Amino acid sequence: MSRPYDRQIRFAGIGQKGQAKLQKARVVLVGLGAIGSVLAERITRAGVGFLRLIDRDFVEPENLHSQALYDEEDAKQCLPKAIAAERRLRALNSEVTIEALVVDLNPENAEELLTDADLIADGTDNFETRFLINDVCVKSRTPWIYSSAVESYGTTMTIRPGETPCLRCLYPELPTPGTLPTCETSGLLGSIPSTIASIASAEALKLLVGGGTPNPGLLYLDLWEGQWKAFPVKRRMDCPTCALGRFEYLDAQGETMAATLCGRDAVQLRCAHSKALDLVALAARLRSAGDVRLNEYLLQFRDEGIEIVLFADGRAIIKGASNVSTARRWYAKYIGL
Repeated sequence: MSRPYDRQIRFAGIGQKGQAKLQKARVVLVGLGAIGSVLAERITRAGVGFLRLIDRDFVEPENLHSQALYDEEDAKQCLPKAIAAERRLRALNSEVTIEALVVDLNPENAEELLTDADLIADGTDNFETRFLINDVCVKSRTPWIYSSAVESYGTTMTIRPGETPCLRCLYPELPTPGTLPTCETSGLLGSIPSTIASIASAEALKLLVGGGTPNPGLLYLDLWEGQWKAFPVKRRMDCPTCALGRFEYLDAQGETMAATLCGRDAVQLRCAHSKALDLVALAARLRSAGDVRLNEYLLQFRDEGIEIVLFADGRAIIKGASNVSTARRWYAKYIGL
């Protein structure tokens, strides 16, 4: 009888020794959207020893065209992506230890959640979180793989702190809002995230087994235009992170944080020092003000075009809010801030 990894082991780049390294490896995947869901599947099928899944969001119908791990029932139940992904991945490979966390990666928890890993994989949709990952990885010398996709193109970059440029050598500052296309404004060809994720998963295997040649610089791929380019990225002597040793995003603890969610007319709020919410009690209070749906992971509240999704850790996703100030106002009105 053949074993699960026979064909992978027959590949000379991995072999028995490489597979043994994979089975001892610890990987953290941040974000389980279009790229992250494919990354999670490829890494699980490859047979890593431990995979931690971190995602703050839940499955919706509009996710299904590009997010490979989920189905209509997941969307109907409003399952957190981390939970839905964990269920599917356990069925794919029971040998992998999987830890699913329905949390927002933030300055308070980032070091605890990331620094016990051999590799961090990026499946996020915003630069604030990527800059936070970059801070932690540069500080702890943990390799990580940056990936992104929008429209028909995507990019990926393998970052080995101390050996290669970091993300802030490429992007010294956050891109100005409105200057980059988003899934919401420009759409997404469903095949580009899976292509970028497949490249990133191969990079992950190279790093974990200690073989192969990592991709140089920033890799750019456009499936619609048939373009594939590698752009060199130089280490900046004035890079705020890897050259000057400033970890501005990691040090931003105790601040109220807001993020616009890619591909959706929605804002996430995470309030400074937010406490755990009693979702059952909150649901009982909100039923007099609008429609409430509750499961063991989250609470959905709707009232006259407003939708607020609350998680037990105090986070909220406010749908239909055109800006952060509107999101804060709705949160304060219905939940209290």
